Amino acid sequence: MSVLILIAAIGLLFFLTLNKVSPFIALLLVALGVGLAYGLSFPVLMKSIQNGVGNILGSMALILCLGAMQGRLLEKTGVALVISQFLMKKFGKTHLQWAVLLMGFLVGIPLFYNAGFVILVPFVFTIAASAGVPILYVAMPMAASLSATHGFLPPHPGPVGLASIFKASVGKTMLFGLLVTLPVVWMAGILFGKRFRSSYITSKGAVLPSENRQLPSAFQSIFIALLPIIMIALPAAVISLFNPGPSLNSILSAIGDPVMAMLITATAAGYFLGIGRGMPISELMEHYTKAIESVAMIMMVIAAGGAFKEVLMVSGVANEVAAVISKNSFPPLLAGWLVAAAIRVMIGSATVAGLTAAGILAPLVQSSGVSPELMVLSVGAGSVFCSHVNDTGFWMFKEYFGISVKETLMSWTIMESIVSVTGLLFVLLFSAFV
Repeated sequence: MSVLILIAAIGLLFFLTLNKVSPFIALLLVALGVGLAYGLSFPVLMKSIQNGVGNILGSMALILCLGAMQGRLLEKTGVALVISQFLMKKFGKTHLQWAVLLMGFLVGIPLFYNAGFVILVPFVFTIAASAGVPILYVAMPMAASLSATHGFLPPHPGPVGLASIFKASVGKTMLFGLLVTLPVVWMAGILFGKRFRSSYITSKGAVLPSENRQLPSAFQSIFIALLPIIMIALPAAVISLFNPGPSLNSILSAIGDPVMAMLITATAAGYFLGIGRGMPISELMEHYTKAIESVAMIMMVIAAGGAFKEVLMVSGVANEVAAVISKNSFPPLLAGWLVAAAIRVMIGSATVAGLTAAGILAPLVQSSGVSPELMVLSVGAGSVFCSHVNDTGFWMFKEYFGISVKETLMSWTIMESIVSVTGLLFVLLFSAFV
């Protein structure tokens, strides 16, 4: 019975998404439907929804807001332009793909996917035009980097939300995510991108926007872009590898706490990219305000995902589905990928797919002893599988690069699937050593 309720819930979510209903509203409606179908009383159901929203926002709202504040400053102060020009100068035309891949990686870590994509597209056009190569040959490494960072690395909403649900360490998730992301973007961006070396789809000859303001240095730009990783992943790596002792562990844990790390990086970005370069405090605060506004809807979608998860837990649906998966001997990491991938194909949204899968599989993670950090990455990998016509990312890629639906399926969709499948394979490989 529980499996049928869950299938009906996912079907309803799919129907609402196809009919352009906001994912926030859709998830809340589905959560209500599941609770009522399973016989929860209305007061218990509403209390579960409120608890689910509060629990997930309590652990991740500050991380997302502070990450958005840093990302807004990187976008508006020319850091992306500086990084791209620096990498192009260092790599030259003979290694265009590597330059674009690193550009996407550096910009993709602190910026949300859509913002990073829009910022980098003009550079991709200009690089392709100046080198005389097909546009997709340059675009694939950029898209693969943005997709992988979106699926695997905090402070992106999906990984942060999954870490909250699975009770995973954000620091360890970032550390393991980096180990997965590096080979994945090479396979999906560089190796797969080479097949477009002789493509007839050429650049439109776009040029970079003119920049009249004084830009920050390359070192400063790269350092500020990478600071979240340094602050969060490095202390986790030192503690895991060296176990330096209680006192130093305490200090490193405080520095690497995701909220503290993101507060430090957002403050550093505000000073070095803003106030220290003559930006009025009022303008800096306006950037911070707009950054929080831009992430508000993303946060509410994740909050609704938390509500859905809580209803699944309270009603017993998640426990029964987890028991079915366990009974059929699906390894938890594989089960996480399969459930997230199936929901992704049906619904289109990577964030919704990941959060829905996490709500279903949370009891399995708690009972199986599997690494919650690797579970975050497994579900994250499944959540980016096979992007097609029901995903806004599909249409963004198609329209920006002026290609047909068939060409988008043969490029973007396959690239996303490579990121997903190879991500799962590396997670399974790492699970043998964790």
